[in-house]
Amino acid sequence: MSTVLSASILKLNVFAALKMTLFPMAVITIFWKDRIGLSLTEILMLQAFFSAASVVMEYPSGYVSDRLGYRRALIVACILGILGWGWYLVATSFWGVLGAELLLGVSYAFISGSDTALLFEILQAENRVELYTRCDGRMVSWAQGGEAAGALAAGIMYSTSPLLPFVAQTGVWVLALGLCLTLHEPRAKTLRPVTSHLSEALGVCRYALRENSGIRSTMLHGMLLGLASFYLVWLIQPYMQYCGVPLDWFGPAWAGANLVVALAAANSHRVQSCLGLAGMNILFFVLVVTAYAGLGLTAAPGGFLFYYLLTAMRGLQGPLMRARLQNASERSNRASILSLHSLLFRLGFVLTGPLVGGLADGQGLPVTFFVVGGLFAVILPVSGRVFVRHNASASG
Repeated sequence: MSTVLSASILKLNVFAALKMTLFPMAVITIFWKDRIGLSLTEILMLQAFFSAASVVMEYPSGYVSDRLGYRRALIVACILGILGWGWYLVATSFWGVLGAELLLGVSYAFISGSDTALLFEILQAENRVELYTRCDGRMVSWAQGGEAAGALAAGIMYSTSPLLPFVAQTGVWVLALGLCLTLHEPRAKTLRPVTSHLSEALGVCRYALRENSGIRSTMLHGMLLGLASFYLVWLIQPYMQYCGVPLDWFGPAWAGANLVVALAAANSHRVQSCLGLAGMNILFFVLVVTAYAGLGLTAAPGGFLFYYLLTAMRGLQGPLMRARLQNASERSNRASILSLHSLLFRLGFVLTGPLVGGLADGQGLPVTFFVVGGLFAVILPVSGRVFVRHNASASG
């Protein structure tokens, strides 16, 4: 690997770590509940609004990234991230938090697809595309390592001052902006003239969702797997309170979850080479169903460890799904297709997240885990079979 390539990949890895060094995340649900006074329904609704902002901007931001450049998209994302986390410093109500979340939703929409598309373009420029899955997994590892590092300090920072994690988070995004300004993007091939950007954008959607069965099945299956792990991101902290886990454990527990994601992502290509595509999907199913069943049946302080099964699934499936989409894309639509994949996931959460939150408020967490786990036990085998059938012969 050349020195220039190594340096570029290192910068993307550091950016991945910075974007996920989320000091508030290990305590944010507690912050919303205890300091702002939100219910679980409002918290899941808040995340639905976050996802709605991402839905509105997800695909347009990906399309803009393809046209204007991935580096510029990341710079815009950093500026919005600084504004969003800074807004938290003055938020005192649901609507104040919503303003911050909307800014952050748009920020992450501009990141979505741009960083991994830039990675693919850098590798392609050096004729090393075969390294993509491995490098993607390492980017995820750096990202989860960054989040784990942030989580370790979260409890202490929150105990010192509830706003301290948000001050530190704003500083992290200032550093990320400085790093993005130093990134180098390979010179893109001249794209064919576009007479109508709307027609072009709709054409990419049509290609991904109707004409290419491999991309369509990957997006739908990836959306379901993403939702399976994402609900618990917002329910695991109330579950830990329910189980009597001390607050001092929250940061290390969150750090441990992210280290599991990091290890799984870094070894995703190795697991796939051993199990194959069908075997990977069986593993995903077992991890999801076992995790939800275990959380529903366990009320002991150590029950949150079942959540680690979902974080392992998350780490394994991410590089696999993105590699499939990257290899089915080209420079003119790469970030668009990756953003469309994220859009479907966000839209899925917008439609189902508040329902899950309402179920948790009304029936309790154990019932919620059984219901949601049962639904995934029925749906995942169907979407998994379709995904394997349309992707078994694909490389990547």
